[in-house]
Amino acid sequence: MSVAKAISNRIKRMQKGRPFSRVIFAQLGSRAAIDKALSSLVKSGSLERVARGVYMRPKMSLYTGGRVRPNPLAIMMILAKANGETIQIHGAEAVRRLGLSTQMQVLPTYYTSGTTREIKVGNAVVRLRHVESARLQYAGTKVGTVLTAFYYLGKQGLSAQIVSIITNAMSSEELRKLKACRMPVWMRSALCSPPRNAH
Repeated sequence: MSVAKAISNRIKRMQKGRPFSRVIFAQLGSRAAIDKALSSLVKSGSLERVARGVYMRPKMSLYTGGRVRPNPLAIMMILAKANGETIQIHGAEAVRRLGLSTQMQVLPTYYTSGTTREIKVGNAVVRLRHVESARLQYAGTKVGTVLTAFYYLGKQGLSAQIVSIITNAMSSEELRKLKACRMPVWMRSALCSPPRNAH
């Protein structure tokens, strides 16, 4: 069976409107053959190219009658996975999720182990910012969220009161993992200093 036929057969079974990376076809043939097959499927209208290296079967909206646009965050996650990157939420978003701020990010920004870049999907943009590996520990978990929030708040912003609010909402297992993370001295002392009694 030709590469084009094998890809076409597999795509027919895929869910409409769900994006995927070209790397899922890597074992079917050479990169050039895969790209050529995908390109002809896009031309014929069977596939839609939503970002570089990311495609989906077109899906029409029942409400607007137009094509359904994929979620830019889903695209970012697909690309990151294809590249073997680690993705962590931005400190500003972590602080909001922990209930310490109500401010929303104007441009969705995430930390990555990959290169700093922007991913455009239609009119939407997601920004990826390269950071050191210490900031990416426990990415995608509550421990990772707390860690990235601590970095974002910084030495001045990380008060004993804030540490207390955050750590009280963590399980003992989560707290143990957090304390075992690599972190700067100022963060460790803020985390491990005994809480002062309120007068």
